[in-house]
Amino acid sequence: MKYLSAIALSAAMLCSAASAMAADAREAFLSAPARVIPLLPNNTRLDMLDYFNSGLSTASSNSMKGQSRILALSDQAISIQLTEASQLDIATLPAGSDTLIAVINTVATPAPDSKLTIFTPGWKSDITATAFTRPAVKDWLTAEGKKNAQDVESLVPFMLINYSYDPASATLTLTNNTASFMSDDIYSLVADYLKPQLTYKWNGRKFVAQK
Repeated sequence: MKYLSAIALSAAMLCSAASAMAADAREAFLSAPARVIPLLPNNTRLDMLDYFNSGLSTASSNSMKGQSRILALSDQAISIQLTEASQLDIATLPAGSDTLIAVINTVATPAPDSKLTIFTPGWKSDITATAFTRPAVKDWLTAEGKKNAQDVESLVPFMLINYSYDPASATLTLTNNTASFMSDDIYSLVADYLKPQLTYKWNGRKFVAQK
């Protein structure tokens, strides 16, 4: 019985550790698998945290021989400069008794353009498809833009969108950077037809678009 009790206790401890793995942004950063942060081995991540906690701006060498550093850190979010042209943001999302993990990868090409991925605890599953719907061009149209949707879509082949998440307000803000890759004369034709920003609120299950 003692042997079985020990096994049960160990199992409980393992389950507790797994559920706490992404309890805060620091642990999420350290526990992220290589497929999520391939440029930063675990030892490098520990060094980066040590530098940041010591108030140092010292950069760490990533696996591509570039320089990476932590820009900001709180219990709910961490921002990392991966390279000179890319940034990684990790935030924890409360979901009932669980804690989901949001990852925003942003690349400057030529203006910041982001991708959001949402994982279950322990990085087990990618549930982005059920937790967030990336807006299409039609979702960016103003009232006047909807009247000229065909013209807008013919002039705007794709959009560059920067994502930022504020844990305090559970708000995801998407900023339209499309003007940065289009000539002024072309963008001026659609500038009044496209919204500058879209906002979403985390409701514990998914990000919901705000009017």
